[in-house]
Amino acid sequence: MTQRNDTLVREFVEAFNTKDADRLVPYLHPEVVFHAYGDQQVRGRDAVVEVWRGVFGTFAEVQFATVHQAVDGDVVIAEQVHGLGLPGRPVAPVMNMAIYEIRDGKIAAWRDYTNPEYAQKLVTG
Repeated sequence: MTQRNDTLVREFVEAFNTKDADRLVPYLHPEVVFHAYGDQQVRGRDAVVEVWRGVFGTFAEVQFATVHQAVDGDVVIAEQVHGLGLPGRPVAPVMNMAIYEIRDGKIAAWRDYTNPEYAQKLVTG
């Protein structure tokens, strides 16, 4: 179980690099709840995919990478770098901590913690 959950989240993070929101679908539970620090919760797979479709449409570059990852049963904690580049701007390395809760082999809860003010400064310059 631990190895499967580790692999699931690593593959999910890699899927962001395609900038194809549909590539996220197989990893998300239909009732997933996504909560990015400072934003409202997003409920349901379709709604989460639409959020990321918008992000992918905004940014020219998206490069996500896992720095460290730990698994405790059905909970995966991942330190990540979200490389985000607006059109005509360099890619900004935004540090992120993500917590994933796995249910039925899919991500059922996902919480992202970052400093939104600092991230905005990095991205917009």
